[in-house]
Amino acid sequence: MECPIMTTPIGANDKLPLDQINYDPNHLLDSLIEKLHLKNDAALSRALEVAPPVISKIRHRRLPVGASLLIRMHEVSELSIRELRELMGDRREKFRISDKQFKPKPGVPATAQAE
Repeated sequence: MECPIMTTPIGANDKLPLDQINYDPNHLLDSLIEKLHLKNDAALSRALEVAPPVISKIRHRRLPVGASLLIRMHEVSELSIRELRELMGDRREKFRISDKQFKPKPGVPATAQAE
């Protein structure tokens, strides 16, 4: 029996969904540093007006790049949201909102939830 060709080391991406295997926030951060002519992550955090640990946590994949930070990156760099997403390896064409966000809570009448 032949083994399929693996493009990543065994076990490296075992816990990642398929759409996140190419996710690389470091490429996004490094590209922003280069585009904005900054020296390092500390300068980037000042430009984006976020605390330095936020950049560190994104680099170490302990924090995702959130929507508000992505918008701030767009404002500072003048790169489109699509360009920023491509820099971090997000190639999805459409975003899906979880259907759980719109389901009524069990045991709560629909009229009480609307208030």
